[in-house]
Amino acid sequence: MAKVQKILDSELLIQLKNGNHSAYTEIYDRYFYLMFTFAYKKLRDEELAKDFVQELFITLWNKRESLSERGKLSSYLYISIRSRILDHFAHQKVESKYLDFLKSYQIKTNEQTDHLIREKELGKYIDKEIQRLPRKMRQVFELSRKENLSHTEIAKRLEITENNVSQHLSNALKIFRIKLGNIFPLLL
Repeated sequence: MAKVQKILDSELLIQLKNGNHSAYTEIYDRYFYLMFTFAYKKLRDEELAKDFVQELFITLWNKRESLSERGKLSSYLYISIRSRILDHFAHQKVESKYLDFLKSYQIKTNEQTDHLIREKELGKYIDKEIQRLPRKMRQVFELSRKENLSHTEIAKRLEITENNVSQHLSNALKIFRIKLGNIFPLLL
């Protein structure tokens, strides 16, 4: 029986830098479960862990040309996912402090005035986050949410497929879920 030779990470990294899709697939197959397990242990949220790992591999592909061939692939992946998780926890802490501030502020001020101020600030923040979306994703999102167009109408207007419309909206909502955290469900 012939022995299957395993490609070294260093060779996969070189192939990945050259845009080799098979190398990317091999890295994904080799490390997805390890990264998912690591993320899940820290986050205790299966969907969020999957999202973080998917984003990790998207970033790996997008930044493949700038990766160091001398670096260790597993270390890069672990450090990257850990960094994303730490950013997530830091964002949660800031969000929690902000929500605590809003609660105490509500007690001290007129409820109606407070509501209007928060609504205006939240609206500005959301508009700012919408403007940060990639151009096509932003167009799709605005046509869907601000002009209330159907997927079919958006696809015709932008000359893309309805599937692309759905994907852009799904990606935008994932981005907002991460950026807006606990307040995201209230916005829909």
